[in-house]
Amino acid sequence: MPLPRAHIPSTAALRVLETFDRLGTTTATGDALGLTQSAVSRQLKTLEEHLGVVLFHREGRHLVLSAAAQDYAAEAREALARLAQAGMRLRAPVDHGRLNLAILPTFGMRWLVPRLPEFARAHPEVTFNLSTRLKQFNFASEDIDAAIHFGKADWPGTQALRLMSETVLPVAAPGLAAGLGTGPETTALPDPAALASLPLLHIDTRPDAWPTWFARHEVPAPRLTGTVHDQFSTIIQAALHGLGVALLPLYLAEPEIAAGRLLPLAGTPTEMPGAYYLVWPEARARDPALRAFRDWLAAVVDEEDMLPR
Repeated sequence: MPLPRAHIPSTAALRVLETFDRLGTTTATGDALGLTQSAVSRQLKTLEEHLGVVLFHREGRHLVLSAAAQDYAAEAREALARLAQAGMRLRAPVDHGRLNLAILPTFGMRWLVPRLPEFARAHPEVTFNLSTRLKQFNFASEDIDAAIHFGKADWPGTQALRLMSETVLPVAAPGLAAGLGTGPETTALPDPAALASLPLLHIDTRPDAWPTWFARHEVPAPRLTGTVHDQFSTIIQAALHGLGVALLPLYLAEPEIAAGRLLPLAGTPTEMPGAYYLVWPEARARDPALRAFRDWLAAVVDEEDMLPR
């Protein structure tokens, strides 16, 4: 069914609307797009007439977008981004060896990247473009073929490969651990409840991590204190400098423990809710580079699952 033309404004008008929504004034919009203020105003007026709705109201001498118009501008921004990406793909030579991969910063740098040389030797035809993401991403509006995601494999319109669960261990610098009666000279470990008396390091993507850990160890929910960080890499540095106890995934904790920089404060690791996944849109499932990467990654995960801990 053809799209009704009455609902599809010109891309020029949509660019003006999207830019005005970001920058807030006709002057700034004109400067960004190389248009005069009067040309910007004409485009906005034409857009209102085309859609048959009021998009703006005046506050003094300034135009202000209505709430509905701001939502429309956000939709227009995504549509224009998709058109731009489609145009770049159309003009680019056919390339079955490029993979745009979004990664979690610490997991990507500490777990994935050290393993990539093996993949590069097996698949020299594939070129990676890596970008880091802490927040949610959108396959529809971003030029991403696949992403490393932590949580659940419940995104609509996607497929996923489970990489690993998150198994954690509380660790601290030797100086801080000594206050609990443990240290390099002793193998004694503190009662889990004793950890609640120390400053704890939290990560904002796992707000329930410490409460879950205490519950798994049958410790009544303590009043938690400490500092909040946005990445595990900063938590590791904070722990190394004795700022608190870090609840680290094993892939991060084990190298620091082996080097003696951090000490474990529990005898056995604890499995937490959620897992790491490779996620990709269903529409990209047949992409040769993506298929090669996920098949290799599945083999790596299977092999490492069989290694003794």
